[in-house]
Amino acid sequence: MSAFYLTTAIDYSNGEPHLGHTVEKVGADVIARYRRAVGDDVWFVIGMDEHGQKVAQAAEQGGRSPQEWVDEIAATFVSTWAGLDISNDDFIRTTEPRHEDGVQALMERIRESDDFYSAKYEGYYCAGCEAFKKEDELVDGECSLHPQRSIEWTDEENWFFRLSSYRDFLLEHIQENPGFVRPASRRNEILKLLEGGLDDISASRSRISWGVDFPGVEGHSVYVWFDALPNYITAVGYPDGPAFSDRWPAALHIIGKDITRFHCVIWPAMLRSAGLELPETVWAHGFINFSGGKLSKSSGKSLEIPELVERHGADALRYFLMREIPWDSDRNFGSADDFVAQFDQRVTTDLANDLGNLLNRVVAMVTKYRDGRVPPPTDGGPGPDLAADTARALAEYREKMDDYRLHLGIAAAFGLVRAANSFVDETKPWALSKAEGDGAAPQALDSVLGDLVRALGATAAMLAPFMPSKAREIWIAVGGEGDPPEFGALDEAMGGLAAVRKGDVLFPRPE
Repeated sequence: MSAFYLTTAIDYSNGEPHLGHTVEKVGADVIARYRRAVGDDVWFVIGMDEHGQKVAQAAEQGGRSPQEWVDEIAATFVSTWAGLDISNDDFIRTTEPRHEDGVQALMERIRESDDFYSAKYEGYYCAGCEAFKKEDELVDGECSLHPQRSIEWTDEENWFFRLSSYRDFLLEHIQENPGFVRPASRRNEILKLLEGGLDDISASRSRISWGVDFPGVEGHSVYVWFDALPNYITAVGYPDGPAFSDRWPAALHIIGKDITRFHCVIWPAMLRSAGLELPETVWAHGFINFSGGKLSKSSGKSLEIPELVERHGADALRYFLMREIPWDSDRNFGSADDFVAQFDQRVTTDLANDLGNLLNRVVAMVTKYRDGRVPPPTDGGPGPDLAADTARALAEYREKMDDYRLHLGIAAAFGLVRAANSFVDETKPWALSKAEGDGAAPQALDSVLGDLVRALGATAAMLAPFMPSKAREIWIAVGGEGDPPEFGALDEAMGGLAAVRKGDVLFPRPE
């Protein structure tokens, strides 16, 4: 059993969960569930980024103290992820003592490497990004990611981190480890950034009180990104917790493409300075765009997650997001109405018609023609070789999921659903039953029904990371117990399926 430590970006506490957060958390959960299904020892962490200027401003506007504000926001996020069946093992908050103690310990380690120095900073600051901006990074004097926010001119004494000295190390590491930054488009962006050179960056703020105290320097707080990024190690017990040596380095950081500079340049430089190992892979997913614009609360383009869950259920929303939105690029929708219409269409065509109808037909035929008993595997049969299709679908699914191409993994699963539906139409079990009644041998119908049940069993296993509740229903309907088995035990489990069970309609068609 291999350790597989998986994280997402911790969400910033300036507003409620939106669809962009949801894509990331569902995708990460799919990976976590898949890695468990292949036998890995998974530790899956999400959480909240609760310090910084933007949070303090949001709390003030909401008439609350910063701590009251982040407590309310964190509760909303926890509830939202529970409603989507996110299977995280931990939820780290940067206001927790375990995190603050770990951040200060990391800052001390970096100080021991002589990578901090005091200097005056003059320049622009975007509170939306919680990042300092060069003039050439602005568009018409505004941040391209937060055009609604005013850019502030900042003049303060800060402690700086010698990021520039890590340029060559980072270039060499990424070139020698191409899997460190993925997908390839993001790696190329980071390489281009590094080739252009790096500037030293602020590691403290002297005008922001809502943060972790910068160790040994009165009146300074740790710059919010130096506070946020270490959550990946403080969540597993850094500096001296017993789990740290077991869990670190992380197998996979999952982030949005807008924060690659922090995770692929600043974070590995911080780790190197502190003498810690780097994560194996940073995966930067794309965005959902509406009429070409990034989805966010501040832009006014958002869809309420609880309403989407209520519309067709958590599993349907999880399926739609992973099926429709490539895990390695952006996905554009014309409007919120367009998103909802396509959601409804996927539920109707893929889930109700293709998958739900297939399960209903197979269970009904096995019940009618074999009193619910699942015929054992046979060699050969009429029509296409569905058993071979099942094996090919499983192999393709595993390949795509191992490569984190989640949208292609779920497409492989539904490719088997379509093959099974075509198999029913071509083999015509009702005609085989009639022929059996006229004296034909039962082997042909046994082969067809058994292969269909086992194709649905394999489908349940492939869908379990994406739709855990519905996959369990499918597995139970075809004769299994509880959740679909791990992939290493799947063949044996499918060979032991004995009797189908009729259940509720898997996915009611939208009205």
